[in-house]
Amino acid sequence: MFDSILEFEPVIRLGFFFGVFAVVALWETAMPRRQRSLGRWQRWPSNLGIVVLNTGLMRVLFPVAAVAMAVNVSASGWGLFNMIELPLWLEVILAVALLDAAIYLQHVMFHAVPVLWRLHRMHHADLDYDVTTGARFHPVEIILSMLIKLAVVSVLGASPVAVIIFEVLLNATAMFNHGNIRLNLALDGVLRLFIVTPDMHRVHHSVIQSETNSNFGFNMPWWDRLFGTYQAQPEAGHDKMTIGINMFRDPEDQRLDKMLIQPFRKGGHGYVINAARGDREK
Repeated sequence: MFDSILEFEPVIRLGFFFGVFAVVALWETAMPRRQRSLGRWQRWPSNLGIVVLNTGLMRVLFPVAAVAMAVNVSASGWGLFNMIELPLWLEVILAVALLDAAIYLQHVMFHAVPVLWRLHRMHHADLDYDVTTGARFHPVEIILSMLIKLAVVSVLGASPVAVIIFEVLLNATAMFNHGNIRLNLALDGVLRLFIVTPDMHRVHHSVIQSETNSNFGFNMPWWDRLFGTYQAQPEAGHDKMTIGINMFRDPEDQRLDKMLIQPFRKGGHGYVINAARGDREK
């Protein structure tokens, strides 16, 4: 069974990626939440170029990805869930929830440690907020994230089924909650009790430092409420809030080459959690 999971894992993930991407992209066109500050042709080639670059890099550096690690862990009997007897359905639910908690904590860490923020700020420097923003991450951050994910899978002893469910959910919800899509406010209020919605996560992409350091969840919304990082709405409202980082407002900064060298440029450190008052929002 595990060999079958490994064989079809790339097909499953790619199928969900392209399917969800197409749905959200069409939804954005039909029912946009905000007006764009830049056209798609000014941003999408670079944002999608990062996706292609990261995908190729992961296949070269990590031919044994998280699902394959889960197969090896299960075969070796390592990790928490291989030491306790649980029904598969319960183990899958717990593993997915714990993996999601780990991603939340990783996200907080990338905002709290200055050198990690330098990598992560490329994601926040997008001047608009749409489905492509959800996959716009610096290659070095992607590598570090994969190492953390492999370590968490090993410690938990998560089953391959749980890991592939988590991977599909994370990719799908990241595209959904970065979508420039309009939801009925009442519906949004209900949905964000169970899943991170676009209006909830958009606050995290505000140019205001205190809002940037809120709503870290990608999939499950409960960690922000539990750890006190939840903010319901942006101060300026969703229509008037400014997206991005103060330092990177030039449309030229959206070019792929400029994005790749962002971690090595000075400034932009004021968004780090607990940054000195004089450094904030620089």
